[in-house]
Formats: sequence, C-alpha cells, structure tokens
Amino acid sequence: MRRLFLFLTFCAAGFVSHAQEFSSEVWHDGYLITTEDDTVRGLIKYDMEANIVQLIKGNVVKTFSSHKVFYFEIYDKIVDNYRQFYSIPYNVNYNYEIPIIFEVLYEGPLSLLSREAIVQESVSNSSAYWGGSFVKDKVHYTFYFLHKDGKIDLYLGKKSDLMNIMSKHSSEVKSFIKKNRLKTDELRDLIRITAFYNAI
Repeated sequence: MRRLFLFLTFCAAGFVSHAQEFSSEVWHDGYLITTEDDTVRGLIKYDMEANIVQLIKGNVVKTFSSHKVFYFEIYDKIVDNYRQFYSIPYNVNYNYEIPIIFEVLYEGPLSLLSREAIVQESVSNSSAYWGGSFVKDKVHYTFYFLHKDGKIDLYLGKKSDLMNIMSKHSSEVKSFIKKNRLKTDELRDLIRITAFYNAI
C-alpha cells in the first residue's frame, strides 16, 4: 500500500510539472509591426532564445526573425495581461550588434526591459514519504535598462549595479527601496523602483 502511495505521489509531481504552461509555448492574440512598417494581426508565438516570432493568419504560419520585426504586442492568456516587445540592436560581442527581442516592462527616460528563458531547477520534495528532489521547469528573467540615448545596460540583480545605473538619483532610490522593503532582483519590485526613478 505504501509503495502505491509513493508511486502516485511521484506521478502527481511529474504531472504538475508537465501540466504547467509557459507563455512562450502557447499562441496569443496580437499584432506585429515589421521593419518595413507593415502591421499584421493574428495568433502570435515568440521564442526569445531563438529570436523569432511566429504568426498564424489565414491558416498560414509565418516566421519572422528579429531582423524583420520592429514591435509586437500580445494579450497573454497565461498572465492575463497585455505585453509589449521590441526588437532592439544589442551589442552581443565586441563591436558586433544584432537586433534581439526584448519585452518592455516599464517605458520611460530609463526603460526596464527583460528577456526570458525556460530553465530547470532542482526542487526539494517536502513529502514525508518521498525524500530527495525533482527537476522543475521555471521562467528565468534577465533584466536590462535602456537609456534615452539608446545605451543598454545588462542588470544582474545587484543593488550596487542598480545604484550605478540610477546614479543621478541614487540616494533617493536607495531610501525608496529601504522604506518599501523592495528586492532589487524581483520583477515586480524592479518595476516599482524604475517607475519611482523616472518620476523624480
């Protein structure tokens, strides 16, 4: 009987991880603007790691590379919200820029951008009957700051790096973070911090 319980617990854990849906894996209603200024509406799926956007219109699937996309917007059913993306030139190597897809989390004189990837993490199993750990997929976000002069800074979550990026008002930002107990590596808090910085 105990073996059956352990087997069912294991299967349930596996089902939960496989049943989870990620935004980049499903089709969303939206529209896309090409670099030639054409607007195309349809069902959209994006892949940031491959830097491509797929669009279904009239039972035809079209694939656009980041070189051909200027902007796209979707209504994301997974998070129940509208999301906006731009293809922006980014220095991937020394003196070598290519357009890559960024999501705009906050737009202003200093804009907060992100890129996402599905990664695997090891999670401890809290069951009294089944110890050890299992692998679970999760979305990992990498953040960037876009300055009004077009410069893009990669941001890895360190408070000191954030203060350098927001050096113009670093003391006010530091006080705001402390007062509101915000974390500089969490998406929602980082949006609040960026909004505050732009409002000063």
